[in-house]
Amino acid sequence: MPRRFVVMLLAVGIVLGGIFGFKAFIDAQIDAFFDEMPAPTATITAAEVRVDRWTPEIRAVGTLEAVQGATLTTEVGGIVREILFEPGTEVSAGTVLLRLDTETDEAQLVSLQAAARLADQELRRARQLQQERNISEAEVQRRESEAEQARATVAAQQARIRQKSLRAPFDGMLGIRRVNLGQFVSPGDPIVVLESVDPIFVNFTLTERRLGQIRKGQSIAVGVDAFADSFEGEVVAIEPRVRSASRSFELQALLDNPEHRLRAGQFARVTLALGEPDEVLVLPQTAIRFNPFGNSVFVIYEDSEGQLRVRERFVQTGERRGDLIRITEGLEAGERVASSGLLKLQNETAVEITEEARPSEDPAPSPPNA
Repeated sequence: MPRRFVVMLLAVGIVLGGIFGFKAFIDAQIDAFFDEMPAPTATITAAEVRVDRWTPEIRAVGTLEAVQGATLTTEVGGIVREILFEPGTEVSAGTVLLRLDTETDEAQLVSLQAAARLADQELRRARQLQQERNISEAEVQRRESEAEQARATVAAQQARIRQKSLRAPFDGMLGIRRVNLGQFVSPGDPIVVLESVDPIFVNFTLTERRLGQIRKGQSIAVGVDAFADSFEGEVVAIEPRVRSASRSFELQALLDNPEHRLRAGQFARVTLALGEPDEVLVLPQTAIRFNPFGNSVFVIYEDSEGQLRVRERFVQTGERRGDLIRITEGLEAGERVASSGLLKLQNETAVEITEEARPSEDPAPSPPNA
């Protein structure tokens, strides 16, 4: 091998070795710098595990339903001649809301009434003749039958005329009018919705394990998105059958609604109180790290140098109320945990506690939590 080629290989090896050696030296220095650099202190807010008194409750969601409600319509068809209501107003049972054209029917009624009067006159004449023994009993009975048929025909025609007047079947509030003057309506065509609004039902479901905790007459509180306050009521009906598909049963409660603020179809949050208040451990919900493998908190402690640090601990949680959540296992009253800034934390992270932007700890915030 030529001597010049060997010298070139040696020179290339020396250069590459120097480059890789310098790179390894720089990497080692960078690693040493980051290893020796102190971990940054995370700023968090803290909350103390405290004892609170909670009344055992069952919570559910439901729907408001009218005690009585119907889409009103006419029994017969015809031309609309009178509309006697204003949309959105309250009406009493029996109030006439709409009339269809009855001109032809009333003319026919006059004819039928005349025929009925004639039948009555012939019946009276036949009875007089019978007393004089100038007519048979069978002829009198035939005249009685004709008179009864004539009166029945008059009554049927009067009923047909009444069917062309739409009346409110119960007290309630009217909805939007669906017809206009002069319009032809057929039997079954919607005219207007009528619903009673005071009182009002709320229908909701519970799982079968709650069946032994519910009874008729039990008090409930209902909240709706439209208003911040709650509405009181009581359970009036419990479905006797548990649905096999969902293993749940339906309940119905009755609410007073004198101001007509609640309307059928609204989404309702139902709360049923069970027994006396119990002492429970609570924390703000923001203090919990929710994971598929288990919920945890970061407990704050002080190391030997007086530095505040956190250590992750798994806990068991229970029901939630407002901003708070119940702790059933894993913590004791008086312990402090991180209530915000959890994404910055891991085991042994140094922390600094601030009171700024501290999460709310209201058990009944207004408006309520979704």
